[in-house]
Amino acid sequence: MKAVAPGTVIFHRYRGYGVITSVNLMTGWISARFGGEGRTLDLNLSCDQVQHADGEPIYYRRSAPDRMPHGRIMDMMRELHKAGYQRLYLYSWPKASGMHWRWHLFTGPRHWMQRAWREGWYGSGADYNLNPVLGWGDSPGADTHALISALAKFDPSGLANALGRDEDHTRWFADVCDALLPDYTYSLGWDQQAGPRPQQLPIIPLRNIVKPYIGMPLSLPPGWGHLWSSVPRISVNNVHSKDRVDSSSDADR
Repeated sequence: MKAVAPGTVIFHRYRGYGVITSVNLMTGWISARFGGEGRTLDLNLSCDQVQHADGEPIYYRRSAPDRMPHGRIMDMMRELHKAGYQRLYLYSWPKASGMHWRWHLFTGPRHWMQRAWREGWYGSGADYNLNPVLGWGDSPGADTHALISALAKFDPSGLANALGRDEDHTRWFADVCDALLPDYTYSLGWDQQAGPRPQQLPIIPLRNIVKPYIGMPLSLPPGWGHLWSSVPRISVNNVHSKDRVDSSSDADR
């Protein structure tokens, strides 16, 4: 299925050719402008028979989109790790509302709490739903190698910081990718007020139609446990989205 994003040219059986101005991948609603009309038209991808410019139908219900980019980022990271960029890490945590998950790529020393912030290296599922790009010059729906190429052109010095070996984390991350992709991702945040920290890695689905994760429990990343040595732990295999709040000490970005 082709990507649907602002700027995509579409065809509507009554309005003709138009251009998408905004899109919400969680609800399936888009706004589009047709011809010389001054106002946009709201359309639902599930029932308004919207097509791509070449006539390919857009089946929102048949192929539910990822509501967040974490799976694509994990796939890209796995390939970069294989190429020697092992000092590349993904921190993922829920927003305070519990409806979306944030992501943050960082390089260099593996400091989970003191992470370097670089423009384009972080984002939120809330933004991704409206414009499914990662923010470093990539195109909607770009495959893994296209994402890597775009990142290397966007911030070569930042990517160069990821060169180096971190075999413990690389091995852990590869095992997590094998267990979770393409349907799940992980979160490193939990509600500290609701109870002790999880003993296993919290797993979340990438799409609404995916059932809760029932696979083998996964360990937390290397170096994560000692950060919370004074915090009690509890064994949980899955954390539902409604119970998640932002436990990160970072400001709401």
